[in-house]
Amino acid sequence: MWDDDDVTLLTVPGWGDSGDTHWHGYWEKTYPLARRAAQRDWLYPTRDEWVAGLATAVADIPGQLVIAAHSLGCHTTVAWLLQASLLEQRKVKGALLVAPPAIPLTDERARASGELPEGAPLPTFAGFETLPERKLPVPALLVASRDDPFCDFEEARRMAALWGAAFVDGGMAGHMGSHAGLGSWPAGQRLLQRLILG
Repeated sequence: MWDDDDVTLLTVPGWGDSGDTHWHGYWEKTYPLARRAAQRDWLYPTRDEWVAGLATAVADIPGQLVIAAHSLGCHTTVAWLLQASLLEQRKVKGALLVAPPAIPLTDERARASGELPEGAPLPTFAGFETLPERKLPVPALLVASRDDPFCDFEEARRMAALWGAAFVDGGMAGHMGSHAGLGSWPAGQRLLQRLILG
């Protein structure tokens, strides 16, 4: 389900990276042009470092791209888009933002995520303390589930409004990551196609 062979799919994982059963992994195997934004440290993120990692991934893509971000990767994507140059923005056909967590991330929610080994210190999530309140410079869709433990449904709707993103009800799917059982997530692929085709 890929109608433009010249568009690269850039996946932007959240905290802890995307595991083998994440829809990111399925999509990367399916699409002819797919890359994943890499980060030095998936467990102790700082916004500036993660934004720089995303910027490097975009710079390495010669043509147009579409971004599919999950969880904290959504906030990384938003932060990068709001400081990207006009030339960089023009490379991006759109951004699919799936299950962004509420900001700031509380210690309680972070500990409950299961991302950290037992007894490991919590990250500070430096730079992710506040929510940007500006419209994004590219078309965007924000997908949220009604039972995401990391973000209330109405808060996700508020984020979409702040960023000028179309809001999509993801139903009851938890945090919509590796444990959600979405597989290749056909509904998400259809949303991605909407962005690719404009």
